[in-house]
Order: sequence, then structure tokens, then C-alpha cells
Amino acid sequence: MAVTLTYYGHATFVVHADGTRIVIDPFFAPNNPAAPAQATADTIDADFMVISHGHADHIADAVAIAQRTGCTVISNFEIVNWLANQGVEKTHPLHIGGGYSFPFGRVKLTIAHHGSGLPDGSYGGNPAGILIHFNDGTDVYFAGDTGLTYDMKLIGEAGGVDLAVLPIGDNFTMGPDDAVRAAQFVQAKRVIPIHYNTFPVIEQDPQAFARKLREEADIECVILQPGESLAL
Repeated sequence: MAVTLTYYGHATFVVHADGTRIVIDPFFAPNNPAAPAQATADTIDADFMVISHGHADHIADAVAIAQRTGCTVISNFEIVNWLANQGVEKTHPLHIGGGYSFPFGRVKLTIAHHGSGLPDGSYGGNPAGILIHFNDGTDVYFAGDTGLTYDMKLIGEAGGVDLAVLPIGDNFTMGPDDAVRAAQFVQAKRVIPIHYNTFPVIEQDPQAFARKLREEADIECVILQPGESLAL
């Protein structure tokens, strides 16, 4: 069964793999202005959830979805403890460089350079990227919110990834130029750009990024509109 990713705007995805639904960085409508209006914490189903860091635009709907669906939430130790204190019952803590095998595949947290303060101002531990090796052999790298890091080369040296999900918005994360280098570092076969055009300060032209990625790195860019899906 193919791994399918559905994009909900900003940095939020629902991944279907082996009949399992995995939510990445839950930020749905109405809080997410880019998300389809019908995609809310009341309508999204999940078996697992993976959270890269504690900022509201990546965790806003985590508690509501986890409490309603009973899904297992995977994130760093500090975030899962915070979620447990909010009434989330099923969590699995990981931390940078560590991995664990779940029914859908192996999840490993990678280095990300960013912040991770939680919505109430408490400490959210270190931000992370998310590297998932799915059971069918597909490798997907969700970079999360990060600047360009030389550590990304280690992912490429380990064999690269079928898909890299990279921020291009600049200001809070790497911009288009650094995202091209990141795609090369991780030896991505394809790239989905994220974390752009949600707010004025991160406005970017994804088509210009796609041209740059093809011309400079010979890597395919898949630009998804909110609500669209990609099967790997």
C-alpha cells in the first residue's frame, strides 16, 4: 500500500500508511488560515500524531484531536509530558537522534535549529525534524521549522530520502536558497515546500522555488495546495 500525504496548509499533513493515519504537526482550521474550512480538530481522525516542536502553529489542535481519537502522540520528552498534563493519555517520548519502531514504520527525531516554547509559555524542549522509514521502504523527512544545518548531510550519506518536506518561508526558518541546499544535503528525490504564505512575513513564490530546485539541484518539486494529496 502506497504512502499518501495530504497537505492541510502551513506545515500540517495527514499521512496514510498501511491503513494507519498519522497526523504531522496538527494546525487545522480555524486557527490555520491556510487550511480548508472543513478540516478541523473535530473532523480529523488519527491513529498516531507526530509533533516537531511546541509552537502553536504546529501543536494547536494536538490536545483536542488526541483526546477525541485516542491516538498516540509522538514527540520529545518535554512536549509529551506537557500533553499528558493537558489530559492526553497515550504518548510516546523520543528525543534528538533517537528512534523507535511503530506499526507503520520507524520514527527518528533529527536536529533542527529553531525554538520550541509551548503555547502557555512553558519549555518545550529541543525542536526536531522527523525522519520516517515506512514499512514499504519509503523514507520521508519532515524538516520541521529549521534553518539549514550541515547535519542534514548525514541523512544524505545514509542513503537519502524519497521525499523531503522543507520550509521555504524565510524569516522564522530557512528560505528558498537554503532549502535548495537542504534538498541536496539530504539527497531528496522529491521536495514539498511548506511554511510559506500562511502569514505576510513568510510570503514566498513556490513556483520560483520549484524552478530553482530543478535548475540548481535537478530535484523535482511537488507544490501541494491545501487539501491536495501525494502518493509515494
